[in-house]
Amino acid sequence: MMSARIVGSTRRVAFASVTGRSTASPSVILKRGVQIQSLSPSASEAILNAQRLKRPSSPHFTIYQPQLTWLSSIANRATGGALSALLYGFSLAYLVAPDTFDSAHIIEFVGGLPDYVKYTGKVILAAPFTFHFWNGLRHLSWDMGKFLSLTGAYRAGYAVLGATAVSTAALVFM
Repeated sequence: MMSARIVGSTRRVAFASVTGRSTASPSVILKRGVQIQSLSPSASEAILNAQRLKRPSSPHFTIYQPQLTWLSSIANRATGGALSALLYGFSLAYLVAPDTFDSAHIIEFVGGLPDYVKYTGKVILAAPFTFHFWNGLRHLSWDMGKFLSLTGAYRAGYAVLGATAVSTAALVFM
């Protein structure tokens, strides 16, 4: 008889949340006090902006030790943007002033420069081009599922840096 009472009360407690009925008295249920006030949109936006200022920002690269993977990713984006800007800038300059930016004038201008300026210009043009090329091949290899381990990513990164140095030197001394 005693076990039937225990089973019956256990069933009531177990199914109380399912049926939505609570066996506890209303005085036992804890209520959370929430202050509700009506605010204008600008005031609520000001409160939200103040809360956003107090939130911690997402981890930024300045708190991490520099790693080859993210440095090469940033450099790939930067070299791609710089090479694109150079290409579009030259194309627009040629459209605006085709007599000034034609091949004959550019060859004549570069021919009159001192050798150290020519070699510096070659390095400035060749290094981003070769790095972007080799790192693009690295990204294509990742897309094919190769070099995805940490050691593979670092080996490919160092290979990109080595190939960049060799090909930059080859282009500069041509």
